Amino acid sequence: MITQLIKDARKIIIKFGSNTLAGKDGKINFDFLCEFADQAAAFMKNGKQIVIVSSGAQVAGLSTMDKWARKKDIHYRQALCAVGQVQLMDAWRRAFEQHNFHIAQILLTREDFNDPNRTLNMRNTLFTLIDEGVIPIINENDTVSVEEIKIGDNDTLAARSAILWSADLLILFSDIDGLYDKNPKEFPQATLVEEVKDLEAIRKNITIGDTNSFGTGGIATKLDAAQLAISYGISTILAHGGKPRCFENLAQGNQKGTVFLA
Repeated sequence: MITQLIKDARKIIIKFGSNTLAGKDGKINFDFLCEFADQAAAFMKNGKQIVIVSSGAQVAGLSTMDKWARKKDIHYRQALCAVGQVQLMDAWRRAFEQHNFHIAQILLTREDFNDPNRTLNMRNTLFTLIDEGVIPIINENDTVSVEEIKIGDNDTLAARSAILWSADLLILFSDIDGLYDKNPKEFPQATLVEEVKDLEAIRKNITIGDTNSFGTGGIATKLDAAQLAISYGISTILAHGGKPRCFENLAQGNQKGTVFLA
């Protein structure tokens, strides 16, 4: 099913969480970005269009300004994201320039999606970039976001971006293989749910764990994002982004995940 979905999709939104992008040292894993850029370039040369939703600004900020690591004040958190967003985008730029692709940064808040004029401008910019072969990289504008305008997690941002772009497929790469009936980090006997047709029924039969250390969303936000996307006819895949050549192996049927069917 995953292989067929990727094969049939032309417009694909791919989201990476902070834990997927961070290496063991807590810094942005540039080798991972290069490996993904290599895969994405091959898919794009075969006619696919790709938009990336990338977490990691705070991780990149901590890598640069480690003296702020213990500061919890919201102003420092936002300042970290301001520093880190530059580092994150530069890492993505260097990864894709090896394949002669340009990237573009798009920073959004919930307010942008709620304002019709902004939404139209966002959509027009997105389509223009893609038509010109540029890879948009979307993130929440954490530097200015406060609770009133904050989207809150990049799973939701990815789903809303997929709807905005009328994507064919949404892929959420995380640090788990997919949706399990219970938390696999706590219960080794947990079973991977490979296909979901009724999300509400699934919610009643799984145990949702806690939010991870770096990211803002656990499995609950991924289920919410999948539900939002499939309500607009966009099938969603949840898979492990930390495995070697994850995108390629998913497409070839060599890696499992969970499919939420629209």
